[in-house]
Amino acid sequence: MNHVPERNMFPEPQYKVYVSYNHSIEDQEYRNHFEEILLANQDVVIMKPAQIGNIDPNLDVETIRQKIRDEYLRDSAVTVVLIGSETWKRRHVDWEIGASVRKTQDSPGSGLLGIILPTYPRNDITQYNQYTIPPRLYDNIKCGFASIYDWETDPFIVQKWIHDAFERRNKLDPDNSRPSFVENLFGDAWHESGV
Repeated sequence: MNHVPERNMFPEPQYKVYVSYNHSIEDQEYRNHFEEILLANQDVVIMKPAQIGNIDPNLDVETIRQKIRDEYLRDSAVTVVLIGSETWKRRHVDWEIGASVRKTQDSPGSGLLGIILPTYPRNDITQYNQYTIPPRLYDNIKCGFASIYDWETDPFIVQKWIHDAFERRNKLDPDNSRPSFVENLFGDAWHESGV
């Protein structure tokens, strides 16, 4: 008699996941779909998005990042960045990534992963342009703290990615050395924007 292993072969704690993304209509649809995928997984809880518009824009960027971390992301275990065509340009995505991986007295910091959406422009689906994903995410992929994946609808696979990101957060240090965006970026790629 053959034993068929269960899909969930490792015990999982319940993860609080924060989703960072560009709020365009097309990316919002994938964000909603991603939430449905995560809801199929009882080990994952989606956190409400940070209301960055409620934070005083006259504060310096580091204070804003700390407020995001301490007031909105304090309980998050993993931050997932959904990467569409314009995500790399958005300062709020940069701030959310920077705040989520930042370790503070009130928070141990979050794990980090990126998921390339079908809206991301590319000719070869096995490749991505490092200069058209969020720069701070790229820094963390380069140092091994974060990973990047293609869009997936299987909750088991997504759960594994989240678990791996959670595990890495205590084994590796994130790279949060890049200066925070002051404004949104423009152009075709961030290396052309002087970032």
